[in-house]
Amino acid sequence: MKYYCLGIKGAGMSTLACILHDLGNEVVGYDDVVDYKFTQEGLEKRGIKIYNDNSHALDKDMIVTHSVALSKDHKELVRAQEQGLKVEKYNEILGSITSMFNSICVSGTHGKTTTSSLITHILNGIKPVNYFIGDGTGHAVKDNDTFVIESDEFNRHFLAYDPTYTVITNIELEHTEIYKDIEDIMRTFETFASKTKNTIVACGDNEYVRKLNFDNKIIYYGLDESNNVYAKNIVLNEEGSNFDVYMNNEFYGHFELPLYGMHMVLNSLAAIIICHLQGVDAKTIETRLKTFQNAKRRFAEQKINETILIDDYAHHPTEIKVTLEAARQKYPNKQLIAIFKPNTYSRTEKFYKEFAEVLNIADKCFLTEIDCNRERKEDYSFVTSKVIFDLLNNGEMISEEDVEKIANYKDSVICLMSCASVAHLKENLINVLEK
Repeated sequence: MKYYCLGIKGAGMSTLACILHDLGNEVVGYDDVVDYKFTQEGLEKRGIKIYNDNSHALDKDMIVTHSVALSKDHKELVRAQEQGLKVEKYNEILGSITSMFNSICVSGTHGKTTTSSLITHILNGIKPVNYFIGDGTGHAVKDNDTFVIESDEFNRHFLAYDPTYTVITNIELEHTEIYKDIEDIMRTFETFASKTKNTIVACGDNEYVRKLNFDNKIIYYGLDESNNVYAKNIVLNEEGSNFDVYMNNEFYGHFELPLYGMHMVLNSLAAIIICHLQGVDAKTIETRLKTFQNAKRRFAEQKINETILIDDYAHHPTEIKVTLEAARQKYPNKQLIAIFKPNTYSRTEKFYKEFAEVLNIADKCFLTEIDCNRERKEDYSFVTSKVIFDLLNNGEMISEEDVEKIANYKDSVICLMSCASVAHLKENLINVLEK
């Protein structure tokens, strides 16, 4: 088949495009963004053509799928429809792919990408697996049995998936433009989990996860010893994290993880359980975990002279909190600087107090204006970054073109956080730090 992926540089769409290509389809794409994005790596390796205008011809046999970030009246979507091309929803295509394999669907408000990456990394040392990871990384071979897929609750996408195993890392209020309240989110996760053919692996420390009703077999994990699987004797230091794992109150193994923060211990617990269910022994899991490298834009470190720059996808208060705490863990003797680019007006409106609270963990915070490509500013006329800024202890506004003030914070650890594009901001920041 032939696919035309609109918004192909988006994290999810780029990954889908890679998988469609790997499964033997012809794939091309379009994106409004001309600048390089980290999600392009897999596309370029496969020679998938990316267009930025409408000068190219469309094949009448093409199936069109598009990112939800594109408006319904986007010029390229309209052009495709005018030419009579078939349009299929992104998540429905993914759903049909999950039904082809024994799919391990990793869901949750936070931690999906890292947990999916951990599971994929461990299993790939044992057997070839297919994977869809929300950092633009995807791979598939028709003959593989297992498919690890990051399963996003945004727009209720994951309800189209067909899980053999389901992971629920946590549940919090998020995507408030989609869900009316936490109960709405919980019921949606409940519906998704009910489709699981085999086992659900869920974080029992999360109060909302514990409130879900499951008819399937469920394994709870966490730090509390009331869970089926729990971590004890946890040590978090500058080298990473190490801990013991107990299953049904019996010692299972000791694990060392080159990742930082208690949230990473929880993510690794989910991965350990899933791999155990796949027949991988504890010693092999332990060995594979030691060599794990995190996903793209997840605590991605770069040393520039004496400054440590950490680029992270954090965009929810909880994610920002654990990113900053992880930076403190690894670099306890450095000044901690936060740079945050808020994404979406609705999220900012709902969580501005929480954003300010967690950003105040840092010694200094630089804040940009809100970046949003799927909401209209006129619908949120009073929502700007100022609502966060007014609550910061030591805050300062910054723009992508005005980063010179960062030069005053060399020899510190700088956390650049956003789910929006930060390519220009990061490039200018590096230039300043290198001078």
